[in-house]
Amino acid sequence: MATHKHPKALPYLFFSEMWERFGYYLMIGIFTLYLKDKVDGFGMSEEDASDLYGTFIAFVFLTPFVGGLLADRVLGYRRSITIGGLLMGIGYCLMAIHDLNMLYLSMFLVILGNGFFKPNISTLLGNLYNNEEYKALKDSGYSIFYMGINVGAFICNFFGAALYNMIGWGAAFIAAGIGMFLGIIIFWMGTRHFKHADVIKPKAESDMSLAKIFGIILLPAIAFGLIGYFLPEPIVKTRTTDAFLFGCIPVIFFYVYLLVKSPKEERRPVAAMLSIFAVVIAFWAVFKQNGSTLNTWADQYTDRQVSASSVPVLDGLKLVKQYDYVKDTIQLTDKQFRPQMTKDDKPVMVIDYPDYFKNLPKEKLPKDGEVVYALNTNLFQSVNPFWVVALTPLVLAFFGFMRRRGKEPTTPQKIAFGLVISALSCLVMVGAVYASNNGGVKSSAWWFISSYAVITIGELFLSPMGLSMVSKLSPPRLTALMMGGWFLATSIGNKLSGLLSSFWDGYQDKANFFYVNFALLGSAALILFVMLKWLNKIFKEHEG
Repeated sequence: MATHKHPKALPYLFFSEMWERFGYYLMIGIFTLYLKDKVDGFGMSEEDASDLYGTFIAFVFLTPFVGGLLADRVLGYRRSITIGGLLMGIGYCLMAIHDLNMLYLSMFLVILGNGFFKPNISTLLGNLYNNEEYKALKDSGYSIFYMGINVGAFICNFFGAALYNMIGWGAAFIAAGIGMFLGIIIFWMGTRHFKHADVIKPKAESDMSLAKIFGIILLPAIAFGLIGYFLPEPIVKTRTTDAFLFGCIPVIFFYVYLLVKSPKEERRPVAAMLSIFAVVIAFWAVFKQNGSTLNTWADQYTDRQVSASSVPVLDGLKLVKQYDYVKDTIQLTDKQFRPQMTKDDKPVMVIDYPDYFKNLPKEKLPKDGEVVYALNTNLFQSVNPFWVVALTPLVLAFFGFMRRRGKEPTTPQKIAFGLVISALSCLVMVGAVYASNNGGVKSSAWWFISSYAVITIGELFLSPMGLSMVSKLSPPRLTALMMGGWFLATSIGNKLSGLLSSFWDGYQDKANFFYVNFALLGSAALILFVMLKWLNKIFKEHEG
């Protein structure tokens, strides 16, 4: 995975993105846990926390449409990236203030900031590979860049766990902000290596003006969103889901408009990109359950208890949570005791024990006063980025080997195989359900780890290839805007992930939940395989 053949700017963009993702994934790793915390958080239910989580990450990846547009037409990439990074850093720090209104304000700043940051750093990277010297290395360049994302996502959860255990949720959120600010500093340290790639593209005659885009796309998107929110009865389970999906309609219309109005020579590649965008929504709908459903599985259904011999080290690093059976139940008395009536109408108090104890067999329940040490739940958020870092060199070596033999899969083929592999990860979780007697007992952490190993391979076949695809096929004047289209698909998938997660409690047999995910990914893969011949022809024409 040598980088000396790549542009000199790659390490700077790598580390900028690493620290940006450090902040984002630290925040996401604790977000639903914070929302559901009955003592120091907001005490939300699983359904409410999943709905807010899904809405949040949906809007985080919807705003790149606007950020990419403004970068392409007005601001340029470096300025947009800087604005976005500063807004996100401020937003993370404000999350440290425990107030619901402040939480919503900080979420808004993160949503807006990501819109300026995310599509434009990916576009800037692609611009560096547009000359003949680097063109053949674009896929591998994006894979290396993608590994930077996951280095940050891996290390952040250890900081988050330690800071939460030592100080509280607020300290972890502030650490996320500091990480974002470090990313911006590194970005500007490398500006001499990529300022030549920061070029505002000339507008074509068929392009809408900014005023027209805001007038007939963005304002209607807000109006549609309000209509969806204030419908008498929700159509898709919750008002926030209706509002988001309704609000996406004008934006989707805009991309269809781009396709129809594009010059003839651009129409086929734009059509290919939009087709793939639509299909990969299913991937994000399943994959982004890492912060909701799978976080719940790690928290309540996975055996996180550590051995006595490892407690001194892990406790010293503040990576474990202490559960005192008596102390915790007393602390939670006011909020978690439920009055019940005996036959003689005398009230009694029934203890609602901490969630971690709920599916432990009686013989494994701690004795009065006994302290149990369990790994912090958010540490399991580092499993996926660990596999990305570990497996990226192997995937790159595999593609390099196939390239030398003239048999490297095309970009659409890689994405299609990524969907198939990702679907298989759902079956691993089905195995976890059966092994845990449908959550009746704790499941081994190895089920969770194995499932992530499988879906990570699928992710490496799909996600960096999607970024590379946009850079390869987009008309130069629309590159950041089409990158925003990729993130629009991510955004819709993210919202659907929250929607799917909100059904978790309704599944008595948890295996059926993962079977639904498997069917969703399998169907998407089948659709893409049907389109492969057409897609491969377009890629060959455009790249050749």
